[in-house]
Amino acid sequence: MNTVVCRLGRREYVETWQAMRRFTDARNADTPNEIWLLEHTPVYTLGLGGKREHVLDAGGVPVVHCDRGGQVTYHGPGQVVAYLLLDLRRLHLGAKELVARTESAVIDTLAVYDIAAERRRGAPGVYVGETKIAALGFRIRRSCCYHGVALNVDMNLEPFTRINPCGYAGLRVTQVRDQGVEENAEAVGVELLAHLLKAFGGSVTDHQPYFSSPCYAAELEADLQ
Repeated sequence: MNTVVCRLGRREYVETWQAMRRFTDARNADTPNEIWLLEHTPVYTLGLGGKREHVLDAGGVPVVHCDRGGQVTYHGPGQVVAYLLLDLRRLHLGAKELVARTESAVIDTLAVYDIAAERRRGAPGVYVGETKIAALGFRIRRSCCYHGVALNVDMNLEPFTRINPCGYAGLRVTQVRDQGVEENAEAVGVELLAHLLKAFGGSVTDHQPYFSSPCYAAELEADLQ
């Protein structure tokens, strides 16, 4: 079964999150897996383990409590977000392998640009030296996952200074541009998509038209307009 790819452009976080929840609740054994590639307007998100005190100064940026795993992070323009809506039972994957394959896809993407990145035991995400370049967080319901990974490419990093990223005081973040690579978020997103499709059994030829999921296209499009 092919993977459906939806390129959603720039979207509000809450609308997209609620659409992911409803998609997951509505899917059945024949529903194709989907990857949504997008950017968000500025927002702080607190995961299930998130503590409000890790938001030091929101500065007018919305703070959303959501149902993914993890602590607090920031989303904004210039950051590639890939949401993985996968049937893990069909893929014969558990939560640890889901995280590992997603991290590997990011690491392999960065290697294309000669950026040496790595994972850390007990701290999901991808790191360049002592700085974090990508954050991960998932929710699994009925053996299906949603949420995904956010990779910093060419964005304003200042909002990260107003939180304890992922719950770690003083954790510094970086981005692709600051590693000397002059690629925009769209180009890096295409590369990340290719590696995610490879990691989860798809291929870059599996691209489908925008909102092409037959069971959900009309409702999703209405929700995200």
